[in-house]
Amino acid sequence: MKKRYAAAINEALHEEMERDPRVVLFGEDVEASMFGDTAGLLDRFGRDRVKNTPISEQALAGMTVGMAASGYRPVLHLMFGNFVYTAMDAIGNQMARIRLMTGGQMELPLTVIAVYGGGRSSAAQHSDAPHPVLMNIGGINVLMPTSPADAKGLLKTAVRDNNPCFFLEAGGRGGEMGEVPDGEHLVPLGSASILREGRDVTLVSIGTTMRHTRPAVDSLVADGIDVELIDPRTVVPLDYASIIESVRKTGHLVVMDEARDACSAASQICAVIAGQAFSALKAGPMRITVPDVSLPYAPVAERSLIPNPDRIERQVRALLGRAPKQQARTGT
Repeated sequence: MKKRYAAAINEALHEEMERDPRVVLFGEDVEASMFGDTAGLLDRFGRDRVKNTPISEQALAGMTVGMAASGYRPVLHLMFGNFVYTAMDAIGNQMARIRLMTGGQMELPLTVIAVYGGGRSSAAQHSDAPHPVLMNIGGINVLMPTSPADAKGLLKTAVRDNNPCFFLEAGGRGGEMGEVPDGEHLVPLGSASILREGRDVTLVSIGTTMRHTRPAVDSLVADGIDVELIDPRTVVPLDYASIIESVRKTGHLVVMDEARDACSAASQICAVIAGQAFSALKAGPMRITVPDVSLPYAPVAERSLIPNPDRIERQVRALLGRAPKQQARTGT
């Protein structure tokens, strides 16, 4: 059945709260549900299990750690991805470390939901893609679904996992439709999805960039370029094996990532491929990211910084030595 991205997330929360009474939801505006992902949960489960909180991310993150350590399975809705930065002490020093520091005696089955990415004129403090920071901490799973089916399946997996999971919700995509399997649907962590098989070039599209990658792929394929398209689905753990296998077949790699270029997930993937599949590469791996600046409020300025279909198509053609579409048709 087709469902909207936000509705699939909402359905996952409903199902997991029905399944396990230890699952509780709290966070900023979870009652109002400004993104539509927590709608109806208060009416169904009441204020004992669904709670609005003050805007104090550091306190919320610490409270989430304490609840998880006490036997609950808390889901914290942090609202925007940028708020990861204000909660960093509890994230970096507690969530990511307690299992190690207790010798595995303490598990932290917690999930943090945060909406990320630009394209909505939400300005610099509400538009970041913070996954590279979370990837670098160690000890935290980072989930970045691009489809309604994966959004539902990954969130259910996260809630059941015994380790801290960040579920990064693609901003501005809540209304997008997609098929979601009926019945129990779980998506494993660390398993990439091969959305299209091809032999000319491997495109790895992370999270929010998928909406821009698909039109570029359609245009490239229509012009005879056989693209293999991979959705990592999670960046921690990251399915390097599938990407390496693909690059050994195509010899070319382009990675799309809405993070800033320095230390991005795209940079990490390109580095791993260069180290582990160098002999298969016919050209250097390429990444398409955001420049190392803050995203502005102005729509025109913001659009110029985020990866878009034209930019993706141009860079893939440049990597393959293929003329732009118009020139290829005229022979010039």
